[in-house]
Amino acid sequence: MYLTMNRFKVKLGQEAAFEEVWTRRESHLESVPGFKAFHLLKGPEKDGYRLYASHTAWESEDHFRDWTRSEAFREAHKGAGGSADLYLEAPELEVFETVQKLG
Repeated sequence: MYLTMNRFKVKLGQEAAFEEVWTRRESHLESVPGFKAFHLLKGPEKDGYRLYASHTAWESEDHFRDWTRSEAFREAHKGAGGSADLYLEAPELEVFETVQKLG
């Protein structure tokens, strides 16, 4: 499995707006080959922001890379720049490859 994670530092007071942007958008993920799961996670309040993370699980790195070059990706992310004022800084992308799996 291949996991991608975006970490977002959301300005305090903008949490509801951030969550609405994410929950109302069409992700198109469920139609993409290799897609396994998506989670949007709300973390702690820290130093003037609320931490959020989006986790997306893929069958492989190739499936993720194909997604980033797809029309579905472009559709899911169009207009994303319109909510930049919700963030303290740009999101941070992190990627992980499975080393061990239990269960």
